[in-house]
Amino acid sequence: MPDAPRPPGKIILLNGASSSGKSSLARAVQARIEEPFWHISIDHLRDSGVLPTARIRSGEFQWAAMRDAFFEGFEQSLSAYVRCGNNLIVEHIMESRDWLLRLARLLVNEDVFFVGLHCDLAELERREIARGDRKVGDARRDYNQIHSYCLYDTELDSASPPEINADRLIAAWRSRTAPSAFHRLLAEALSSS
Repeated sequence: MPDAPRPPGKIILLNGASSSGKSSLARAVQARIEEPFWHISIDHLRDSGVLPTARIRSGEFQWAAMRDAFFEGFEQSLSAYVRCGNNLIVEHIMESRDWLLRLARLLVNEDVFFVGLHCDLAELERREIARGDRKVGDARRDYNQIHSYCLYDTELDSASPPEINADRLIAAWRSRTAPSAFHRLLAEALSSS
C-alpha cells in the first residue's frame, strides 16, 4: 500500500535589510517553534562554497552575469522543498517590487507567512561595519527601499532581542489568518495592472 502523501510544508519568510538580524531571528525561531523548520538563506549557499567565489573575485567569472539566475534558482528551490513537505524559515532581501511579486507568484499556492524585520539605520550601519563581510552601503540602500513595496503578515523591530522577537513571530504565526500578505500583494498587483 503506498504511503499517504505528505502535506506541503510552510514558509516563514523574513525580509529585512542587510545586517538587520534575520539570521539571529531565524535561529531563535527554529529553536522555539513546535514544528521542525529548516533555516535557509542565500548566505548559507554562498558560505558553503556553492558559488565559484574565487573565480568570481579574480574576474574570471562575472557575478553580474550570474546573479539573476542564482537568485531565481534559489527561489525555485524553495517551492520544491515545500512541495516535499519541508517547513522553511527563509531569509531573503526583497530588492525590488518585481522580485517580491515574482516570489509571490511562485509561492501563490503555499502557506507563506511574510515577516518584515526593521532596524534603525544607525544600528544597521554599525553592524555592517562590525561584520566586515558586507559591502559598506548595502544596509543603507536596503533601509531606504526594501520595505516600501511590501505588505507583511507581521512586522518586528530588531531593537528587541531575537528571542523576544521569535516569541512574537511564533505567536503571530500561530494566529495567522487568510488571505496571507502574499495573496493580498498579488491581488493588489493584479487589480492595478
